[in-house]
Amino acid sequence: MFEALGRFLYRRRKPLLVLTLLFAVLSGAYGVGVFGDMKPGGFEDPGSDSRKAAQLAERAFPQRAPDAVIVYRDKDRTVDDPSFRQAVTETVQDLPKSAVTGYSTFWMTKMPAQVSHDRHATYVAINLRGGDDNAKEESYKAIKDKLDAPGLETQRGGPVPTNHQAGDEIGADLGAAEGLSFPVLFILLVVVFGGLAAASLPLLVGGLSIVGSMAVLRIIAQLTDVSVFAMSLVSILGLAVAIDYGLLIVSRYREELERGHTGEEALARTVATAGRTVLVSGVTVAVALAGMTFFPFGFLKSMAYGGIAAVVLSVFFSIIALPAALGALGSKVNALSLRRRKKAASQEGQGAWYRLAQGLMRRPALVAVGTLAVLVALASPFLRVEFGVSDARQLPNSAEGRQVHNALERDFDSDAVKSIDSLLVLKSDATSREQGAALQAYAEQLGRTKGATGAQITGATGTTARVSVTFDGAAVSPEARDLVNRLKDVPPPPGAKAYFGGETAVFDDTLDSLGKTLPWMLLYMAVATYILLFLAFGSVLLPLKAILMNLLSLSATFGVLVWIFQEGHLEGLIGFDSTGNIEPNMPIMLFALIFGLSMDYEVFLVSRIREQYDLLDDSSAAVASGLQKIGRLIVNAALLMCVPLAAMATSGVLMMKLFGVGMVFAILADVAIVRILLVPAVLKLMGRSAWWAPGPLARFYSKYGIKETDEAADSKEPVPVAG
Repeated sequence: MFEALGRFLYRRRKPLLVLTLLFAVLSGAYGVGVFGDMKPGGFEDPGSDSRKAAQLAERAFPQRAPDAVIVYRDKDRTVDDPSFRQAVTETVQDLPKSAVTGYSTFWMTKMPAQVSHDRHATYVAINLRGGDDNAKEESYKAIKDKLDAPGLETQRGGPVPTNHQAGDEIGADLGAAEGLSFPVLFILLVVVFGGLAAASLPLLVGGLSIVGSMAVLRIIAQLTDVSVFAMSLVSILGLAVAIDYGLLIVSRYREELERGHTGEEALARTVATAGRTVLVSGVTVAVALAGMTFFPFGFLKSMAYGGIAAVVLSVFFSIIALPAALGALGSKVNALSLRRRKKAASQEGQGAWYRLAQGLMRRPALVAVGTLAVLVALASPFLRVEFGVSDARQLPNSAEGRQVHNALERDFDSDAVKSIDSLLVLKSDATSREQGAALQAYAEQLGRTKGATGAQITGATGTTARVSVTFDGAAVSPEARDLVNRLKDVPPPPGAKAYFGGETAVFDDTLDSLGKTLPWMLLYMAVATYILLFLAFGSVLLPLKAILMNLLSLSATFGVLVWIFQEGHLEGLIGFDSTGNIEPNMPIMLFALIFGLSMDYEVFLVSRIREQYDLLDDSSAAVASGLQKIGRLIVNAALLMCVPLAAMATSGVLMMKLFGVGMVFAILADVAIVRILLVPAVLKLMGRSAWWAPGPLARFYSKYGIKETDEAADSKEPVPVAG
């Protein structure tokens, strides 16, 4: 099938290139509008009790939680100065009612918590008009330039301004990352290929993948919510994966040209071998990314949509548009060479990668134990992981939202308004005498709960009431979570239903939802990956080995991320301020991404080893020969993939920085420790049993397996080891 596809692509190369150009223009023109269709947030479970509590509070007590917090400060005047009061009051009074539903100032509430300790600053809490995050952001855009009070320093913060600033920061960082990545990648590709023509082709695939994914994301955004963070994954992952696949295809095509094949034959053999490997790799990555759709969080679903779109389009253009371009170029793919190409060694044993594999296989047990010890040591900090929420601390210190957060923590009694809220749906009017007495008794029970410092009724209207529970300590902590669960055990008034809200309840629901869904995601990924790898390798043991190695590699990555970002090591070098915790959605996203990409390199390496085993029927020789053929390409692919990811690590948004650092470490560790060192050692220890499959499965693989073979046009059958 793949050989026939290659011949078709060669014969229809010119119209295919025209269609590719047309696709790029149309998808680019349409996809550029995706930024206006994306939404902030997505870190909460929309079906959780805390979300229902927020919706109840929004309808019954809309002025409770502000959408924006604006800090006004003067180094000379205090809030007691009439001119200070006049400047703030007149500013907020002039805000358009079409965008603002309400606001509260210190002079309205007389709450000490709204005045800084030195009385030189105050904050105004603003509620924005809009039924969802996008509508509220539009309202904020309408007033953000009208918030400056004459003569006062003004800082914009709170949920909506912070999300807006995060979106702007991510957009700017993406532009900078792409602007840095493309020239660096081009230079490195020139070094790898030794020529300008060949070096430009993987970048072509990367560009097509990005513009195509933007268009796909915009279409998806018309059907469901898509997080603003998804675009970062589309841009960086699309470029990184496309470079890898483009590198594999172009390298194999040039290899076929060196063997004397030209035109249609060279392209057919390239698509039948490298094209098949790209398809298996891409499907494996996409399957892993699809695991994020199991979770109810908009952030993870959006990352899955964007990632799958980027990977699928990278595969599509790598096996369709890129071969068409190669067919059009022919031997001119080596044009504009900057160095003389060397002929490959005539004997496999002369290569450095072959000798490395032989050296590793002389003491396989020692190599395996040593590499496993390194991975376990790197993973150990993950045992100390602490999860936390995404807030303004994700932004750099230069961002206004971060400055407002810091000011509230440093200069104000922010804990004065901290509470866990019980939103009650009652069977009758909350203001009736009967319900009033029941509510008071319920509040007293909540206030006596271990860990609570008090509770009071803070709202009652219609059949809805709110009881707010105060407590000491951080809102996001194990102690606060325990308190929420104890409060949930307190029976509400007869006939009432209680929903707990507030930052602590949201955090508790988030972790509960992740914990309940994670096992199903892991089961799905393990089963799907096992099936795909069996089809690629024809072994019942190698897929299990690959999954276990991936888990070790992932654990090492998570350990390093905890050591750096939670515990604050390398803050100065990397340029961030540790929050003391990890946002719980990030490990899930990284797990899916790293698991998929690690399997990418597993498929690259072991498919080539399998090919050699089919030809040589010698496990040790196949490992050494396979590593000789693919080792350099895997290392080059990993280094190239790390370029856009490392560029993302320069982002000012902490979440994006963690993503970039985590991905770079995971890829380098996976290739250097797992694929290059551990895989040859383990395969040596496994011997021929590595390729074992029961008779029926061996015959199934012989007939339907997805194999890469040098002799694409020949009828040579593989040699599965049947039991």
